[in-house]
Amino acid sequence: MTLHVETPALLFSATSLILLAYTNRFLTLATIIRGLKKAYKEKENRMILLEIKNLNLRLTLIRFMQMAGAASLFLSVLTMLVLFLDYQIMGIYLFGLSLFALLISLALCIWEINISVGALRLHLSDLTHKELEKEHQSTTEAK
Repeated sequence: MTLHVETPALLFSATSLILLAYTNRFLTLATIIRGLKKAYKEKENRMILLEIKNLNLRLTLIRFMQMAGAASLFLSVLTMLVLFLDYQIMGIYLFGLSLFALLISLALCIWEINISVGALRLHLSDLTHKELEKEHQSTTEAK
């Protein structure tokens, strides 16, 4: 198998966009956490504390997502250098590692998205439960 210098370069645009998306997720979570911390100081609510715990796990996942994505980009550049120096076998292995790092990053992203969706569903179920109670109460009062 022959690997050309252009092949690892294909990961540049994809990896850069992924890292940008991860950074945006991180910044959004940081803003939410700051707001929740302020709300918790004003009113010590257990639900807020659970949300912060959930967001802390998501921050950890995003950190590892970013690290794996950056490692993928680093290994791609290193692969290009090694191929430029005409070390074909080493380049193939490094590119394989680069793809593996990207795969880990994407797997962590899927995990983080699932946690995020689960938290949002919990919020919605809480609101839906309250609305159902109000509806039941108004129906009971009408009788």
